[in-house]
Amino acid sequence: MRKISSLFRAALALFVIVLIGACTATKPVANPKLLVLGHAGSGFFTPISPFNFRPPSSWRGIRRALLRGADGVEIDLQLARDSVVMLYHDQRLENSSTGTGCVSERTAAELTALRYRGGWPYDWIQKERPITFDTALARFGRLPNFPNIHLDLHEDDQCLPVGRQHERVPLLIRQLARSLARYRVPPSNVLLVTQEPSTVRLARAALPGVRIGLEIASDEFAFGLKVAKTERVRTVVLDADRVTPEQTAQAHAAGLTVVVFGGRSGKDIRRILASQPDEIEADNVKRLLIMQGRGK
Repeated sequence: MRKISSLFRAALALFVIVLIGACTATKPVANPKLLVLGHAGSGFFTPISPFNFRPPSSWRGIRRALLRGADGVEIDLQLARDSVVMLYHDQRLENSSTGTGCVSERTAAELTALRYRGGWPYDWIQKERPITFDTALARFGRLPNFPNIHLDLHEDDQCLPVGRQHERVPLLIRQLARSLARYRVPPSNVLLVTQEPSTVRLARAALPGVRIGLEIASDEFAFGLKVAKTERVRTVVLDADRVTPEQTAQAHAAGLTVVVFGGRSGKDIRRILASQPDEIEADNVKRLLIMQGRGK
């Protein structure tokens, strides 16, 4: 009987050791320096894991990410017809609102009168409207601490003729500079994200002290890294779906900060963390913070 009991205890101990080992092997190592941001606020309309009824780059989505404990948010910016900077993700209004056409074809007053539209069941809960960049900055300024903001510039205006789709980018940069100065936004809290080398040069001249990030397509990483070095940017922005530890290592070796955007499931977030980025714009802020020991 004692022999059986001893064997049982030994087997149980071995099982516990194996279980702990397995958990330790899969648990991400917390990085106290990792900057966690909400991607487009709280991400995009999703039915499960988690259920998210908040539209991308809407104030309710932004507020939720910050209340969760995010260090900041990534937001999408476009220029309205009357040169007001708007928070809006999609190029076409009909994709996710009650409007039609492009953001650039409507005034700010027309855009803020629209409602976001996500379909069933999201529209049973959300009644959000698009907001201006100035409105967002004013609300950020009322918070105890100004959050980190990543400004993703949507520069390709699909409603302009081919060859002219970037012609309003200089105006967009000037308007951003005015708004950031008007609301006394700390330059160190801002990252401007673009895919265009020409925009890097415009932003550097108009926004001294503001970090500029070059978004690199995963299948063009080598070329994009070369452009980043040529344009002397300090940050590269990579897609979570294809980022690899090798890419992050190459960027770090070049002295660049690495931002990764995306990641909703636990599996995706663990894979992103394994690539060791410096900042993550997550679709699931809550899950990422829990994995980093910063959430419940």
